[in-house]
Amino acid sequence: MSTLIRAPHGGHDQQPAPARAQAKARALGLTSATGLVIGSIVGTGVFAMPAVLAGAGTSSLLVLGVIALGAMLLATMFGQLTRRIPNSDGGLYAYARHEFGDFAGYLTGWCYWIQAWAGNAAIVSAWVFYVDALFGIKPSGLGNWGIALTGLWIPALVNLAGVRQMAWFQNLTVVLKFLPLLFVGVAGWFFVSKGNFGAFNASGGSLYGAIGIAAGVALFSFIGVEVAAITAKRVKNPRLNVRRAALLGTGASAILYLAVSAVIMGLVPHHELVSSTAPFVTAFETIFTHGAWAGKLVAALAVTSGIGALNGWTLVTTEVARAAADDGLFPRAFAWTDRKGTAWFGVLTAALLPSLLMLWSYTTKTGLTVFTELVALTVVTVAIPYLFSAAAQLAYLVSKRRRVQGWALARDLFIAAAGVLFSMWVTFAAGYQSVYQALVLILAGVVVYAFLKAYREDTGQAPVPAEHDPADPAERRRAPLRRRDVGQEGQGGARRVRRGTPREGRAGPLLRAAPGRDPGAARGPGLRARPAVHAGAARAQPHRAAAQALRRPRRPGAGRVPGRRRAQGGPAPKRGEQPEVGHAARGRLRAAAAS
Repeated sequence: MSTLIRAPHGGHDQQPAPARAQAKARALGLTSATGLVIGSIVGTGVFAMPAVLAGAGTSSLLVLGVIALGAMLLATMFGQLTRRIPNSDGGLYAYARHEFGDFAGYLTGWCYWIQAWAGNAAIVSAWVFYVDALFGIKPSGLGNWGIALTGLWIPALVNLAGVRQMAWFQNLTVVLKFLPLLFVGVAGWFFVSKGNFGAFNASGGSLYGAIGIAAGVALFSFIGVEVAAITAKRVKNPRLNVRRAALLGTGASAILYLAVSAVIMGLVPHHELVSSTAPFVTAFETIFTHGAWAGKLVAALAVTSGIGALNGWTLVTTEVARAAADDGLFPRAFAWTDRKGTAWFGVLTAALLPSLLMLWSYTTKTGLTVFTELVALTVVTVAIPYLFSAAAQLAYLVSKRRRVQGWALARDLFIAAAGVLFSMWVTFAAGYQSVYQALVLILAGVVVYAFLKAYREDTGQAPVPAEHDPADPAERRRAPLRRRDVGQEGQGGARRVRRGTPREGRAGPLLRAAPGRDPGAARGPGLRARPAVHAGAARAQPHRAAAQALRRPRRPGAGRVPGRRRAQGGPAPKRGEQPEVGHAARGRLRAAAAS
């Protein structure tokens, strides 16, 4: 995989600054956008793909054709989504966020970011094979890891130098990668031997197992069909050119893949091709029987192609993370930029994570197994964004806001449904181990999103979900009801009283009860339970304490005044309705206090 980027050029432009910035952003025409798609699809995967496909047999060529057709449908769907969604910058990430919200957008961006840096690890693993063939290095675990570090960190340094330097380096490597492919795809047919082709199913197992092996590698080789949609902000007239560039680039890449894979299978005997780590070198040595330099030349061109692909996809990995970080759906560190506008933290992460993954892979597996397992992991993580994009288009088509009817609706429904089934089938065919590894990475992303969402709520970037407020008295835990006998006969009898809850209509907040005293306890026989004490009820009266001290022991119910009775939630008794005992006048208390 690689990326073709037109290098910015200098010049004196008299346009206003915003116009110049917009013109630079829309710098890719149809030709450049098509080259971007081809350069992203055709990378080092094509150099290692024939060896893996040969393990499945010649049936893998049919699988490659089906995958190519599915990639064409995906390219058509991405063009339709770009045409419909107003802000499609970010491609798959933007589609999912527009249709399903922030979480779906984040999950799509997270999965695509994972497949980008895991794909870099797969690219560098194939790149190491050709470095070994070029310099005659005997493969070894830690030795190959050191070579992989070189392939990962050189592109990182180029990206840190600036976009101008990265674009110049990228354009050079993209041109060089097509030379061996075009030569083999055209001239190789004159040297094909029918006896070199293997069996239709050479996997040693079921035909379905052989299809799964071929499908995983074929889909990995077509990753990049969405690049034109992701860079829609940089494409002139994206509503029209994104779909055209995706279809033209994908179609050209599919023809090249089929021709080259078939030629390699006919040039190299099957038993040698299955175990070969550099099949193109063997193919060139078959064509040029007396030229050992041919294999070295192909290995050098493959190494150049691989380093260019790593250069472009390092930028893609960085930009995917920065786009999500700008929307608050990725850690803010990925949006940190230097004075040149380079997201330096994202560049370093794009090189560091594949380095660690390659260390783990090389210390546990060797040879083509590393490439195959990394490819399977990348396939699963990229199939999820494809699924979200297809589901976004499907949700639009089955809703009432669709603008297509009749035959156009049936056509678009078929494309969207095919995209959904295609993504699910590829995920299932990748194998249980790859799905398990990808699921662990996705679940880790959900945990990261939990912290991101909390931060966005605190900073006002996301709405806070509505919840029950514990401070609201209406939402407090309802106190249990208890039955208490209050008053004398004819004064209401037994009443249901809620303890600790103020009655409606009482002014002022609750006052804290005195230490050791329950504000809801009964105040004496014939009186109902006191629910609470409120501010503004009965003010402290200094003379009352002296009056009560001089009186004889209190009789049941004595010492109550109408005002206090109202404060406790009950109506004041009218005069003549009950004995004076327990309801002495204020003047009588004052006289007792003065005596």
